Amino acid sequence: MELFFDLVFVFALAKLSHGLVEDLTWREAFQTLVLLLALWQVWSRTAGLADRLDPQQPLIQVLVIATMFGALVMAAAAPGAFRERGLLFAGVFVAMEIGRNVVVVLILSVHEAQRLFLRLLFWSGVSAVPWIAGAVVQGTARTVLWTLAVAMEYVANALGFPTPRLGRAPAGEFAVSGAHVAERFQQLFIIALGELILVTGLTFSGSGFGADSSAATALAFATTALLWRIYIHRAGQLLAEAIVAASDPVRVARSAASAHLVMVAGILAIAVGDELVIEHPFEHTYPALIAVILGGPALFLAGRALFEYGVFNRVSRNRLIGIGVLTAISPTMIFLPPLVAAAAAALVLAGIAVSDAARARGRPPEPPSPPG
Repeated sequence: MELFFDLVFVFALAKLSHGLVEDLTWREAFQTLVLLLALWQVWSRTAGLADRLDPQQPLIQVLVIATMFGALVMAAAAPGAFRERGLLFAGVFVAMEIGRNVVVVLILSVHEAQRLFLRLLFWSGVSAVPWIAGAVVQGTARTVLWTLAVAMEYVANALGFPTPRLGRAPAGEFAVSGAHVAERFQQLFIIALGELILVTGLTFSGSGFGADSSAATALAFATTALLWRIYIHRAGQLLAEAIVAASDPVRVARSAASAHLVMVAGILAIAVGDELVIEHPFEHTYPALIAVILGGPALFLAGRALFEYGVFNRVSRNRLIGIGVLTAISPTMIFLPPLVAAAAAALVLAGIAVSDAARARGRPPEPPSPPG
C-alpha cells in the first residue's frame, strides 16, 4: 500500500526538477525548496499514519489513496504554484492535511494515538492561514507567507507540537516501529533514484544520441549508481537496528527523517544538473549550473553524513572530505564545460564509494550506536 503511495512522488520530484530546469535561478531554487518541504510533509505524515494505525484497514487505505491523489494534484500544480496555480496547490494541501486529521481524530475516539492527531489537526489549522493567505497574493508576499507556513509546521514538529490544553507531546506519543520506519525511508530513497533514472532516460531520448550527450548520460547513470552504493553502505542497512537499540527511538527516527530530506533535496539538484548537462554538455557554464552539478552531490553527502551520525554516532571522514573537495573545485569549474564538472562530481563520489568498500573489507561489522 505504501509503496503504491510512493509512486506519485516519482512524478512530484520530476515536476519539481523540471520546473527548476526551466528557470534555474536562486529565487526559483528557494521556491522549489518550499514546495519540496510541503510535499515532504505529506509523505512523512502519511508514513506516520501507517506506522501508528493498521494500513490493512479499509478506511486507512481510503485515506492513503485520497492523500495520494491530493499529492498528485499538488505535484501537477507545482510548476505554477508561485504563479497562476497557487490557490490550487495550497487549497489541496490544506484540505488534505485538515481533512485527514479530522477523520483520524473521529475514528480514534478511544485510541491512545488520538491526542497526537489532535495536535496535528491544530497545527494544520494554524498553518492553513498563511498557506491560504499566500495563495491569494502574488510575488514576494506569497513566497514569504508560504515560507512562514512551512516554518511553522517544522518548528512545531521539533518542539513536540505544543497545543492548548495538551501541552507538548511526550516521546511516548511518537512511538515508532524501527523496521517500518527504516523500510519507508529506504523505499523513498529508491523512489528518488527512480526520478533520476526517469530524467536521464527522457532527456537522452530527446538528445539525438550524439557522442557528447551519450557520454553525459553514462555519467548521469554512473552517478545514480554511486549514490545508491554510498547510501546503502552500512548505515543504510542498519537503520532499523539503530532505532530499536536507541534509548530514544523517536530522536533517531527524526534524525533519519531530516537526513533523508537533505539527501532527497540533493538528488533533486542532481536531476536538474543531469538534464542540463545531457542537453548542453559543452555549452557555457554559469554559477547556478555549477551549484546543481557540484552542490547536489555535496548536499547528498551532507545528508548522508547526518544519517550516519544518527546510526553510528560518528561521521566517516571521507564524507566530509568529499564535501570539501566539491566546494574547493567549484570556482574553477566555471571555466570548464558542464560535462567536465559532472565528471569531476562523479569522480568524487566514486572515490568515496571505493573508500567505503576498502574500509568494509578491512574491519569487522560495526553495530549501530545511536546517540541518546
